[in-house]
Amino acid sequence: MNRQSLDNPSDPSLSRVDGAVKVTGKATYSAEYAIPGLLHAVLVTSTIAKGSITAIDSHEAEAVPGVLAVISHVNAMTIPGWPPKKQPAERVPPGTAFRVFYDSLIYFDGQPVAMVVAATHEQAVHAASLVHVTYQQEPHRTHFEKNIAHSGIPLNVQRSKNSPFQDYERGDAAALRNADVRIEAEYTIPTQHHQPLEPHAIIAVWEADDKLTVYDKNQGVKSAQGQLAQAFKLPRENVQVVATYIGGAFGSGIRVWPHTMAAVMAAKQLKRPLKLVLGREQMFTSVGYRPYTKQKISIGAAKDGRLAGIVHEGTGQTSMYEEHLERTVLASRALYACPHVATRYRLLPLDVNTPTWMRGPGDATGMFALESAMDELAYALKTDPLELRLKNFAESDPERNLPWSAKALRECYELGAEKIGWKNRLPEPRSVKRNGMLLGYGMASSLYGFHRHPSKARAAMQADGSVIVQSATMDIGPGTGTAMTRIASKVLGVNAKKVRFDLGHSALPDAPGQNGSSTIPSVGSAVHVACEALKSKLVALAGEMPEGLKSGGQVVVRNGRIFSSQDDKEGISYADILKYHRLNELEVTEESKSGAERDQYSMYSFGCHFVEVEVNPLTGEVRVTRVVTCADVGAIINYKTARSQSIGGVVGGIGMALMEHSEMDHRFGRYVTTDFASYHIPVHADVPPIEVYYVDKPDVQANPIGSKGLGEIAIVGVAAAIANAVFHATGKRVRELPITPDKLI
Repeated sequence: MNRQSLDNPSDPSLSRVDGAVKVTGKATYSAEYAIPGLLHAVLVTSTIAKGSITAIDSHEAEAVPGVLAVISHVNAMTIPGWPPKKQPAERVPPGTAFRVFYDSLIYFDGQPVAMVVAATHEQAVHAASLVHVTYQQEPHRTHFEKNIAHSGIPLNVQRSKNSPFQDYERGDAAALRNADVRIEAEYTIPTQHHQPLEPHAIIAVWEADDKLTVYDKNQGVKSAQGQLAQAFKLPRENVQVVATYIGGAFGSGIRVWPHTMAAVMAAKQLKRPLKLVLGREQMFTSVGYRPYTKQKISIGAAKDGRLAGIVHEGTGQTSMYEEHLERTVLASRALYACPHVATRYRLLPLDVNTPTWMRGPGDATGMFALESAMDELAYALKTDPLELRLKNFAESDPERNLPWSAKALRECYELGAEKIGWKNRLPEPRSVKRNGMLLGYGMASSLYGFHRHPSKARAAMQADGSVIVQSATMDIGPGTGTAMTRIASKVLGVNAKKVRFDLGHSALPDAPGQNGSSTIPSVGSAVHVACEALKSKLVALAGEMPEGLKSGGQVVVRNGRIFSSQDDKEGISYADILKYHRLNELEVTEESKSGAERDQYSMYSFGCHFVEVEVNPLTGEVRVTRVVTCADVGAIINYKTARSQSIGGVVGGIGMALMEHSEMDHRFGRYVTTDFASYHIPVHADVPPIEVYYVDKPDVQANPIGSKGLGEIAIVGVAAAIANAVFHATGKRVRELPITPDKLI
């Protein structure tokens, strides 16, 4: 697309407002703050998956020049918010967050067991290699397939009658047995790890005994502020969390992880600022992952393609000490007009660290199974996979019996099919070759729940006519600051260059963490209403001026001025309004949140993906050669950054489908894929041209800006579309990701 200009406030697409500081290296990330007297810490991690520590010999490490301390459960300070330690140590019940350096018990391989603190990073690394830990080892359980019989209903689901993870049934599931055509299959997604370019890092600074500042790679500075204040028994306002720039996260930064607690604890204990940066290997055991998940789907239809029933069962991996829940089976309740649906979800606790949300959590996992099964059903019915989906299109939400707030999925199907040339696709698998390669086409639907949380924003007009907008939201990569700048610029009619958006600091107005594709719907709405309120104040002040606004007509704002009507040629500048009233600044803080509409409508983002693949018939190598993705996410706030979001989601889906797999040696309960050489992710050569299209229609029921979430839906369904294309190319159905050559030969 053509380069867009920031000089035109009506321009629908801005370049990234923080792009220059990032590419020139001026942006300061969590590990880059220059704090006087900064110490450096390195973690020592366990080499067993289950058992207990019997001894820690740190004498050699402590003798290394520059080493100030070796901290472990033996000498770590007591964190005030944690319960008193039990003697002897007892394993915590499920649902308990891991407490670092709390006792001698080992819950997973790679668990932090000690931390070396030194004057330099190099000294700390060397000393950490000299810490010797001995263990009393116990038999561990890490193999998902061999232990699936130990899965069960999560305790917190059992205690909650209203949990969406409760067993669900509508209609008569037995109707499935009478279907003319029925498919029953199991689908497996392995453990997949977040691999952001920036590793997780923290600098902890105790400004006083009761005052803490943390520079942390975290997707939710407000929630982190609350968790740290609670743990260390501090007034919330005495804890500040700063994460102005984040080098990628998409789930790994949602919570306060043990390494953060360890750094804050050590800084308090040593009374010095302290920095801890995780190594790439530690990223595999410290900040979560997409959990290993096995799903079974039974799906049937009449001869005419009408769905008769769906039974979707899923089991996900979690740790022994926490219950991590995902939306794996939920999409099967809402996506298609099927009268008989049953879903069941279980957890399998293993001796591993806790999973976390990874882009498209649950939905990306569940839609691989559902959309693969729909493709299998289409072939069994000898019907077009797209026609099968259209025949079972849900005109309203079949789960909640509510109308959709908006749904343009038909338009997505039509647009995607047209752009990929779907009508020219030969239906028979393995029927087309190109340059000696098997050619295949596949498609899949996509949906993701709409999430909007209470959010606040402050908007302030400055004396020179510039605008400062603030909210404690984050930017893990999608271009949050750019989108918020675009919203403020449009509402106030000012040049985008004159808008500054502040984010990533817990002292700013309340905002949710950046997850669940909720930032634009939540914070974007708050920015919108704050700027509307500020505009109203400015209009009122302009009316009090001698040359005030003329009565009648519709007030118009553009180019930093207020006009009485479209015909008004002069108007009054914002700067003149503040000057007349002798104001250096005019500000408002507003909150935006959901209302009755959440009970009146069912809200989702929708979309679809069409994929072309080439498969080498001799080696089984799969190449994605073209992708067309189309989404209905309400109004598009900023096309350029939205397009990047969609491209990034598709790239993640390519990795999910063809490459990503965290391999564990179950003899030791230890990951053996611990770097970029062994854990494969897509590189430029793996990524084809990706065409992005949107049905750019505001969802007027969703929020004031009519926009819904985009980040997650971009990956949901991509893996299924690729798997379906591989089947079309080869005639081989792969139900276990990733689709590697050994599964096709």
